[in-house]
Order: sequence, then structure tokens, then C-alpha cells
Amino acid sequence: MSHIQVIRLTRTGGPEVLELAERPLPQPAPLEVRVRALAIGVGKPDALIRKGVYQWMPPLPAVPGNEMAGVIDALGTGVSGLHEGQQVLVSARELPQRGGCYAEAICVPAEAVYRLPDAVSATDAVTLGNYQLAGALLYESGIRRPASLLIHGAAGGVGTAVLQLAQADGLLAIGTVSSDDKFDFARAAGAQHVIHRGTHNVHAEVMALTSGRGVDLVLDHVGGPAFAANLDLLAPLGTLLSYNALAGLPEENLLGALRRLMGKSLGVRCYSIHSLDQIPATRRALMERAISLMAAGNLRPPPPTLLPLAEAQRAHELLDAGLTLGKLVLLPRGTTAA
Repeated sequence: MSHIQVIRLTRTGGPEVLELAERPLPQPAPLEVRVRALAIGVGKPDALIRKGVYQWMPPLPAVPGNEMAGVIDALGTGVSGLHEGQQVLVSARELPQRGGCYAEAICVPAEAVYRLPDAVSATDAVTLGNYQLAGALLYESGIRRPASLLIHGAAGGVGTAVLQLAQADGLLAIGTVSSDDKFDFARAAGAQHVIHRGTHNVHAEVMALTSGRGVDLVLDHVGGPAFAANLDLLAPLGTLLSYNALAGLPEENLLGALRRLMGKSLGVRCYSIHSLDQIPATRRALMERAISLMAAGNLRPPPPTLLPLAEAQRAHELLDAGLTLGKLVLLPRGTTAA
């Protein structure tokens, strides 16, 4: 193979800006490895890069994509401890800049890759970033270790990851969903406690599950007008953690809401995985733990939606519309589900 397919963008916008192109097969520089892709993950940071609004935007022209599982097929000089044929994960969180993984092959620093055991398939491996973020939200976000938690969007990639990781660690984990199909999906993914927001009273259900105490942690990626209502779900000294604001910023006076519940001494924090950019050892430890738990069968990603790499536009249409449950995964030419 002298050339590879990549998905590139020379301008920002909708899915139509994603172009299929060919490039010469890259050659690893000293201390680099070349990874031949078996599966490429599609996620919301990719859409932010495509739209040109990502805070950590790579320069244009760019190849998006933040996660790839594959095998090493070439070593640069000076590389030790890795070998050709070894299955690895590439996460752009470990690279000098985000993106780069919508490609049939990529050259990256050898120290950046994660070794994957045979028990972890390529299509499962590209979900590991969600489990890494789940671990960061639960244990490395500057809050005390919770004994109980609630996360909204339990059928989403991060929601599923948080619930599975929390349950593996023996925490009381509760998720909320907005539809019947998402309820069924979250239960099938292993969630023990799921609340359908359209048919059940979230506050009443949470209090019933926690004997009236509330949860130690609420994880919210929505924000918007309903954000402050999460405070009423918290136990004393609990924390409301915002890790996105898809519906915009809260409209209520948060300080006023906190003072209304002053007897509980509650906290509100904002968090991003980029908080760990300056402490990469912590970030890598979270990923290594997720890999080990997945290999042991304690983390089980839901079935993915598979599309050829050449159909990246279609993948982003589905991503933007929220029409899929489970990870969207792009497959290079000649590759089947692994």
C-alpha cells in the first residue's frame, strides 16, 4: 500500500466539508511508530473540529479524529518496547495536537500509544476515551470520592461509561433518559437504575433510591434552564459537576440557589478532561485502568454503528442528528468489525 485514504477538511462547516482524499503512506520518524487502522472512533470533539469551534483546534487543512485502534506496522529508529503486529490505541489526547485519526494509517510518537491486550477488540477500544473521561469525572475532578451519583443522558457514550465504571467500583449509580428506546438501551448496557424523565419524577425516584439522602454527585452535560434543579438531588456536601452545556448557560442565580440550600453546603464545579493536560501521568493512568477493566470484562461497550471510512460525512450526519445509540465507528478499506 503506497497510498492511504484520509478524511480531511480545508474549511469548517457541516458534514459536507469532510472530504475523502489520498495521501502517500506516511513513514515514521525517529522514535515514532506507524499504526495501521482497524477502527476509528467518531465523537463530539470531531464535530467541534469540523465546525471550527473546538478550543483546541488543529490548524487547517486538518484530518479530524481523536481515537484509533490498530496495529503497529512500522517502527522508527530508536523505538524499543514495541513491535510490529502489536495492537495499540492512539488517543489524540496524547498527541501534540488534537485530531489526525480519520486515516488508514498514522505516525505518532511511540510513547503516546497504549498497548491493547488481545481481549479488547478494536471496535471496543475506540470507546475507551469515554471510560477514561468517566474515571476523570468520578475521581480526578477535584471532588471527594462519591458513594452515589446521578448522570443525565444515561444512553450516551459518556453516560454509559460512567454508569458501568461506577458500578464496577461499587458505587450507587443512577442515570436518566428521555425516551423509551434510550431507557431500554441503557438497561441493556448494564445500568442498574434508570429513570425515564418523561414518565417519572426524577427527584422522587432519586430520594427513594437513596433513602431520602440524595446523591453525592450529579453529572450534567446539558446546562440550560433546568441546571439549578440538580441541586435538589444532592446529599449534604454534594457536588453538581458540569462537563458541558449543550442547552446553554443556566438562567437561575446559582449563588442564590446555593444559599437556599446552605444547610447542605453544596458545591458546583465545571470540568474538562483538558484539566489533565498538565498532568499526563494521571490521564494515562485513567486510560490504563480502563483498558485493564475492559480486558477483564468489567466494562462492556454497547454494540457500535459501523460505517466505512469513506462515509465519514454520513457518520457526522448521524452524529449531529443524534440518531444512533452506541459508538459510531469508521472502518478502513478491507476491514470488517473487529
